[in-house]
Formats: sequence, C-alpha cells, structure tokens
Amino acid sequence: MNYGLRFFLSWALITFIGAVSFGQNDWQEKVDIDLLTRLNQQEVSFFVLLEDQISTSKAEQLTGKKVKTKFVFEALKSVVKESQAPVTTILNNANVSYQSFWLVNCIKTKGDKTLIKALASLPNVAKIMPNAKLQHAPVQPNRVDPQLGRNGGIEWGITKIQADKLWDKGITGEGVLIGGQDTGYEWDHPALKNQYKGWDGSAVNHNYSWHDAIHGQVHIIYDTNPCGYDSQVPCDDHGHGTHTMGTMVGDDPDTSAIGVAPGAEWIACRDMDQGWGDVSTYLECFEWFLAPTDLNGENPNTDKAPHVINNSWACPPSENCKPSNFEVLRMAVENMRNAGVVVVVSAGNEGLQGCETVRYPAAIYGESFSIGASTSSDEVANFSSRGNVTIDSSLRIKPDVIAPGVNVLSAIRNGKYGLKNGTSMAAPHVAGAIALLISADPSLAGEVDYLEELLEYSATPIFSADTCGGILGTEVPNNAAGYGQINLWKALEIIRPDLTKTEYLKTDQLRVYPNPFSDQVTFITPETMGNCTFRITNMLGQQVSKKTTHIGRLLDLDLSYLPNGSYIITVDNKEHCFSGRVVKY
Repeated sequence: MNYGLRFFLSWALITFIGAVSFGQNDWQEKVDIDLLTRLNQQEVSFFVLLEDQISTSKAEQLTGKKVKTKFVFEALKSVVKESQAPVTTILNNANVSYQSFWLVNCIKTKGDKTLIKALASLPNVAKIMPNAKLQHAPVQPNRVDPQLGRNGGIEWGITKIQADKLWDKGITGEGVLIGGQDTGYEWDHPALKNQYKGWDGSAVNHNYSWHDAIHGQVHIIYDTNPCGYDSQVPCDDHGHGTHTMGTMVGDDPDTSAIGVAPGAEWIACRDMDQGWGDVSTYLECFEWFLAPTDLNGENPNTDKAPHVINNSWACPPSENCKPSNFEVLRMAVENMRNAGVVVVVSAGNEGLQGCETVRYPAAIYGESFSIGASTSSDEVANFSSRGNVTIDSSLRIKPDVIAPGVNVLSAIRNGKYGLKNGTSMAAPHVAGAIALLISADPSLAGEVDYLEELLEYSATPIFSADTCGGILGTEVPNNAAGYGQINLWKALEIIRPDLTKTEYLKTDQLRVYPNPFSDQVTFITPETMGNCTFRITNMLGQQVSKKTTHIGRLLDLDLSYLPNGSYIITVDNKEHCFSGRVVKY
C-alpha cells in the first residue's frame, strides 16, 4: 500500500470517527438546555415539536369564517398523522402515554434521558421542550368586593366604550358566538345561563359547548380540585372565569347591565387548575375552539367554532413559558387568526414596574389583539402592563388598545356579583365589542385583520406620561394605551353609516372616512378584495393616481399630495369593482 493511499484511508477513518462522534451529541442540540440539566435527576414531562409545521396563511385569501376555519383545520390535520408516526412508534414501543396535538404539530409526553435521546435523534423532530409540573408558590387571586344587590342601570365600562348606544340600535350581539378559556365558568349563573350555547331554555346539553383541559394536577401545591378533573359540566374552580364571561355577555334583569354583548352566545374551555395553567392546557383549549367536539372529545365540527376568544391569562416562566418555547403558542394563535377567529388577550398587570412589562404569551405576539386597562377618568391604569415587547426582541408596540379595567362589576360564583381590577377585566370588554361589530355587520365574521384595524382606527387616543421604547406617550400608537380606548360608536359609523349620523358623502358602495379629508383617508370595501387595482380620477375623468396593492377590506392612504377638489376612487380586483366620491380640502 503506497503512502498516499495510507494517508487517504487514515484521513477518511479520522473523518468518519469525527462524524460519528458529532452525531452522538447532535441530539442534545434539539433539547432545551433547562431540560437537559434535569435529565439525570428524574423523569420529566416535555413537548416534542415536529419539523413539519404547515402554513395556513392561504386562508387569508378565502372569504367567510366557516370556509376559513374548515380550511385551516383540514390543512393542519393533513400533515399530523404521517409526520408524528416515527415519534408515536417509539412512544408506543416504550409503553409511554402521550397527548398528540394538531393545531401545532407536536406531542406532549414524559420520559427519561434514554427516551429523549431516541426522540431527538429522529430527523423530523425540531425541538424538545419542558412541560414540568409547576412548583412555584401560587399568586393570590385578585381581590373581589361582593355586591349582593344592585340598583340597576348600566355599568360604567359599557357606557365608556359606548356599547349601550349600539343596543339602542338593536345591536346586542345576536348571531355571534364568543369563546372563553379561563379558570372555568359557572354556567348556570343568572347572568350567564340564558346566553350559554348549551342551554336551550328548558334543557342543557354540554356537547360542543364545554371542554375541560385540566386532566390532573397542574400545580404541585394543589393535590385536589374543587371541580375535579375532566369535568363533564362547566365549573369554575377559582372565580376568575365567571367574572370575565359576565363582562362579555352577562345579562340579569334583576341587576345592573354588566355584559357588553348580552345577545351573544358563549362556549368555554377550562385551561387552569385554580389559576395555574401550562403550555399544554392553553394549547389544548385553542385546539378545541378551532374544532369543538362532543364531551368524549370526538366528532369535531369547525362550524361550531367561536368568532372571538377571550384570553384573560398569561403564561409566565413560572408556568414554563420562556423564549425557547414561545413559538408553540405563537403558532397556535397564528393558526386561530388565519381560521378567522379573533384572539383577544389581556396585556398583563405589571405596569407599576414600568416599560417592557408586556412580556408573557400570548399578549406579546403580533398575532394577538392585546388589551390594556383604563380607568373611569380615561387614564391608563397604573397596573396595566406597558410595551414595548423586548422579551422576544421584536420591540413591537403593545398593547394594541385599552378598555375599562378598574372597579369592573361582573358575575362571581354562587350567583353573586363582585368588583375586580385588571387587564383581565379589560379584555372581555373588547371581546364583547367584537361580537357587537359582527352582529352589526355579519360580513365581518372571520375578517380578523379588519376587525382589529377597525377598533384601532376608531379608538379614542389616550395619552400618558410614559415614554417606552423611545415612543412618547403622546404619540399614537404608544406603549401605554396603543391606539387608545375602544369606541364602538365611532366604529359603527364606519361599518353602518345607515344607522348613524356621519360625515360621509354618499358613495357607491365604497365607504370613505373621513370625507371630506385633508390628508389621511381610509377606504372600506364591502367585500374582501385581495390583489386589486386602486385608481383616483378627477371630475374630468383624468387619472391622477394608480397603484396595484393587496387589501382585505380596509386601506389607509396619505393623499395629502392631491390638490383640493373632488375625486372618484375605484377599487377593482377583476371580480368586484367599487367606487366612491371624495372631497379633498
């Protein structure tokens, strides 16, 4: 054997050994570092995230909520069985129990270092993340001031956002379904019973109206639960959830009006064990809302998905939410959004610590509609968390808007009523507001982008002394109040000018606001447009501007460059053409 051949073989052998050595440790790169440190100590609970995460963004091009929801459900389910098969084969052979998810392609299970190494070595496994049982001291629940008797009237938060003015127009939320995931709900509370989807006025059926994601102990300090586990009947083990639902739909003729959308219906999922959830419980509820099932968890039906979900909870590090697994719940929210479901989330109650306190899922996500709290004097509540979001390095502005969250009267357990403070109380005002807007214009169902932009655009700016992320509290949006406090009457002026006195000129289907205008103007089309051509012509028929763009139903433009005068605006996507007359001054 010559020297060159011996050298080549020696080099090849060294290279092969090095590759094998590297491959032996390669699996560890997929495992969360905190999980790795515990592997030699005990069996742990963890998530297996698969590489195959199908995009559902094409649903944005579809029209109609039911069509979008069904598309997203079928798209997500199509990839799960095949991609999860290598993982489930290992788990079945090891006789290990597991929970498979499809809203995000992942599996929750538990095991030791040997099992994790085998799973992480699979080429289609992207990441393994912890889901350990919580061991931190629980936070004390918010103070509740019981109010056993009321003098009637409408609660201040409802009048502040002008929901009562929509009631006067006959808009109370009829035809809209609200979802809530929280500590559970007292379904037969006098303020909630008649709006519960599972109650028909004489009998109750909890199929497709209730799901319990608490299958066992979540927090190590609680070895029992007053509602039990896997409850087949809606139950609130804490009191928080009942209060939030009261603000959304509560209606009891013997008390004050407490619900923003008393004509809407509600369904619910319990995602917390006496105030404590984890990534898996939140994910399971989101999944159930996209395709509600019967009480056996079977026969999913996307037609029964809610229009909007309230999420008055946060997932902090004490619940095992941290940057290494933020992507799981973000993908869940993104898929819900693409399915036409608005995800409303409370921003958090850490504002006394200053800026950068919107820092927990799901409020941090761009896909979430994050809500801060305001006072009755139109100020940002001091406890309301401020942006910008730095925990994920996005630096995005949060919250998006604010709503009443101080001294909010609503339902509490045992058929009673009480006052609470928090962004948890603000978010239900917004969920109820979205229900009213969809009820006012059913074509808005499933139009998540438009609904959120509508509430932002019509919000009353609220300023503060805070300068967060370099953005002054006098700017809009800002990191204390976002675009401001929601204003349902202004929103109604945009979508239903026939019901309000507005500054609109008559147009042919294309709505324009404000009109006349001086610089900024918003155009609203009756249909989702997608890719379209936008033209401006003067009254002599001469084209003065043309652009190709992609819009949903709303387009904001700066037309300050136009000379004063009258113009015809046309939006054409080759299937629909809408036009309107505007005046520039």
